[in-house]
Amino acid sequence: MPLNAKDEVGYDAVPRRARLAMPAIGMESEFNVWLDGKEIDPKPFWRDPSAFIYEPLLRREKSSLQLPTGGAVYFDRGVIEVVTPVIELAPHSTARMVRNLWEQIGYVRGQLSRWEKENGHTVRLKAYSSHFNISYEIPKRQQNKNRNINKLALLLSYILPVPVMIVASNRRSTGVGVRPREARLEVTVDFTPDPGLMIAAATLIVGIVREVISWPSYDLSLLETLPIPVIAGVIPGKHTTRKGWLTKDFHYPQSPYTSDIDAPIWTTQHGENMSLREMAAKTAWFFRKSIRTYSDPFSFRLLFAILSGRAPSLLELVDRPTAYEDVGHLCKWGMVIHELKNYDLEMELLRARYAWSQQSIDEYVSARTRERQRHVSEMSNVRSFESRERSLREKVVTSSIKPAPVSLLDEPKPRPIEGNGRKKKAMLSRRKRDVPGKLVPTRGSNYVNRRGPSLMNGKTATERRASGERRKSQYTTPYPDRRLSRSAYEQVFLKLVSGSRLRVGRDLYTPIGMKGWYHAVFRRESDGAEKLLSIDQLLKKMGDWK
Repeated sequence: MPLNAKDEVGYDAVPRRARLAMPAIGMESEFNVWLDGKEIDPKPFWRDPSAFIYEPLLRREKSSLQLPTGGAVYFDRGVIEVVTPVIELAPHSTARMVRNLWEQIGYVRGQLSRWEKENGHTVRLKAYSSHFNISYEIPKRQQNKNRNINKLALLLSYILPVPVMIVASNRRSTGVGVRPREARLEVTVDFTPDPGLMIAAATLIVGIVREVISWPSYDLSLLETLPIPVIAGVIPGKHTTRKGWLTKDFHYPQSPYTSDIDAPIWTTQHGENMSLREMAAKTAWFFRKSIRTYSDPFSFRLLFAILSGRAPSLLELVDRPTAYEDVGHLCKWGMVIHELKNYDLEMELLRARYAWSQQSIDEYVSARTRERQRHVSEMSNVRSFESRERSLREKVVTSSIKPAPVSLLDEPKPRPIEGNGRKKKAMLSRRKRDVPGKLVPTRGSNYVNRRGPSLMNGKTATERRASGERRKSQYTTPYPDRRLSRSAYEQVFLKLVSGSRLRVGRDLYTPIGMKGWYHAVFRRESDGAEKLLSIDQLLKKMGDWK
């Protein structure tokens, strides 16, 4: 597409509300930093990620840097955060997104290892959280009071938690959140250290969100008629960071993360008694067509193998896997985490785990039980306060008024007003006391191979293929990515960080920075003038790089 003089602008002239031509997804993951065995805030210590990255990088906004792997790294409220570029929605797109995230993690971990050797320190990345971002491109003219991004986030906060916790969470997880952003939905969950499980989780989340976006209404009353099981009486709370909704473990009658996921002890909104795994499987099956649209055959099979019990969930382990404690060493792309692969080898890692252990899983469960009791007590006080206020307004006796029963479909209420009349300020926490426990997995020593009969309905690879075909060997990789291509947007970002120059007409331009995820800033070699180009413009000029 021809570019005119209006495109030649500086960093400060970026159109903030520009949208991509194609719906896209992306991921970000956060890690606590442990230096020489003690947790630190990386920003005061390093000030900028360039302090431990030895290659010249494109500068992004503030302290963010564009990595040679296409993503970005920056410091955010006490953690290191790595981010993928935008990846357009298409078949296999969820696998591309997760692979890209692990490439960012691998690069940052490699640079930290080099910094360790040169400075005589040890650095460990402890997994904290992952955020799945999905485009919301419904134009304003098609939105109404029952169909907008805020209503969508609330509806998804009822649908997503159970299936997501089965696939992506661990025994020490505490919640699943949904946050509405400018033109995207953000699903927040604990980091998943096994790449294969992370792809399965991405496949599940993206498939469900994209299907619900297409619905003509996001009203909660839909849950009364659709065959999507939701735990009765559970109402999401306010998200702890930014606006949105977060369903915590203490919102449930008992913690689903430390319960038996195969026990039929949960009552749905339809009055049925089901297990968490049954509810998750039924929900995923309802959205199976959308899930298949953006997934690949391998991840689709793995997802439903987990939901049917033919492959293990992290919630079946006694405790959270050790891999959370040292991401990039104990877990990385190309690996299946130790606890899921081999029980006997897990015992060999037990010595290393004792160095980090401060709280057993039993102590952790007791602590979460006390947290639930405190929450129930607070809610009782809230309801009592609201009843007294209502009675004063209506001039009736306070003792004759009882709190109204909580309905599944009630809108979540705002946090209570303190006695002094001021709203209690939300506290932002990074769970610094979230420590691992002493786990000894109870699973047998036979690893369920993800490409074996358990995921193929009983048929072996030999039975499914002709005798002369390749790939008969067993694979322990999380995903067979030899044939996984790069997305179109990925290719644009890889060109931007490759050091190549772009030809526009007779001029050559060098990329010098990024502004958000949608625009790149170039400098003309002839006179130093700057030009701003969108990712969609660059996609059409992929053949003009030198």
